[in-house]
Amino acid sequence: MKMVELKAITEDNFIDAFNLKLAPGQEDFVSHPIRSLAQAYVYRNQCQPFGIYAADKMVGYVMVIYDYDIPEYDIWHMMIDESEQGHGYGGEALSKVIEYIKTKPFGDSSRVALTCNKDNSVAIKLYEKIGFSSTGNEYDDEIELVMTV
Repeated sequence: MKMVELKAITEDNFIDAFNLKLAPGQEDFVSHPIRSLAQAYVYRNQCQPFGIYAADKMVGYVMVIYDYDIPEYDIWHMMIDESEQGHGYGGEALSKVIEYIKTKPFGDSSRVALTCNKDNSVAIKLYEKIGFSSTGNEYDDEIELVMTV
């Protein structure tokens, strides 16, 4: 497995994020980075979108957002390009995201949450392997998973 790194989305790489492709059927599970980057603009004082890179190529996307109301860190819209899936990039990127959150860039919460389509067994297995557990809360077709860092 190659090492991955997170790089902030900037004017230099946002087009690469736009060009990422979801595998057929995954549109039901995750928003495309174009939508996510629009949300990042709206929430720009409390979030950080990242490109997931392997060997200087963007292979995926993820956004970290801080919810001041709860408070907690949320992981939004994580995706790996359809041509790059199956190489372990998702798990490695998720570990890098957790390390970033541990620096508490927006607030002092140790709670990390995400939602996942309840039919996305591959993602659920990955999240549980990293240390997330289900809260039992469901929102439409999404389940909530949390961990403490």
